[in-house]
Amino acid sequence: MKYKATIFIGLLAALISGCNHSDTEHREEVPKLEATMPLREDTAVIKEYVAQIHAFRHIEIRALERGYVQNIFVDEGQLVHQGQQMFKIMPNIYQAELLKAQAEANSMNIEYLNTKGLADQKIVSPNELALAKAKLDKANAEVKLAETHLGFTNINAPFEGIMDHLDVRTGSLLEDGALLTTLSDISKLWVYFNVPEAEYLDYKLHKDEEARTKVQLKLANGQVYNQNGIIETIEADFDNTAGNIEFRATFANPDKLLRHGETGTILMTKPYKNALLIPQKATFDILDKTYVYIVNPEGKLEQRLVKIEAELPHLFIIKEGLKDDDKVLLEGLRKVHASEKVEINLISPEKIRSELELYTE
Repeated sequence: MKYKATIFIGLLAALISGCNHSDTEHREEVPKLEATMPLREDTAVIKEYVAQIHAFRHIEIRALERGYVQNIFVDEGQLVHQGQQMFKIMPNIYQAELLKAQAEANSMNIEYLNTKGLADQKIVSPNELALAKAKLDKANAEVKLAETHLGFTNINAPFEGIMDHLDVRTGSLLEDGALLTTLSDISKLWVYFNVPEAEYLDYKLHKDEEARTKVQLKLANGQVYNQNGIIETIEADFDNTAGNIEFRATFANPDKLLRHGETGTILMTKPYKNALLIPQKATFDILDKTYVYIVNPEGKLEQRLVKIEAELPHLFIIKEGLKDDDKVLLEGLRKVHASEKVEINLISPEKIRSELELYTE
């Protein structure tokens, strides 16, 4: 009998010990994970657009008369000033035409003066005087025309700019309209870039904000150009195949650093007032949707669908799905599931933000 009592007491002790051990394991199975709350602040997102850089004025310099190139006074890549002589086309023929026209004008002038004297004496009719005057006017017009043709043999820069390749050499025979070179006015630049339809609409709805019209230009070497640009015009029609519309921003180019035909990237800042931010690492994707885990007041996880408005380094701007006082799980997203009970170490959103900024640096 004593032996049976001893066995019963031992079993009871083991059962109690097992229950205590089970309770300990159950408590240890509740994970303790980091969580935070959304952060409210004014922020901005930088949008990037591939851009083409064009000179403010970019024209072809062409010959207006047929002839031989007598002199070239400029060189490729040279900065030329407005009015500076660039080319000389052999003027012999046009000089001879001018001399001929001047001689005929002198002859017509003499004839007119003689006719006028006779008309004053009533010897010839007023009609004859008018005919003589018309002949003189025609002769003077021929002189002006010859002077114009001779002037076309001197080709001067219409504005200050940078020369491109020379398409002729001294002695080249030119036809009317032959290309000599091109000239680019790069004192300021027009930078063209394509904007999707949705972003165009957003821009137009907020164009009263001064920051929306200012843009920056990232150059091909990755550096940001030291001059800000201003969006001045938008093309009239959308490209229906791509769903884009072309914007044009103007940049000053005081150091003549940028040239016609370069490429770059336009950086446009889009401000967000009082945006709701969460760390990117607090989200996970299922198919094409984005979710977070919310810790409810009972300490259980709820899977919540969120809509992302925009992306910042390590942060998402949330459009829908979260409130300011929601507790968002930060870690262990792949190890937990909805309705699971967890313990959290709640970290302030300001501390999370500072840690993410430090990581970015």
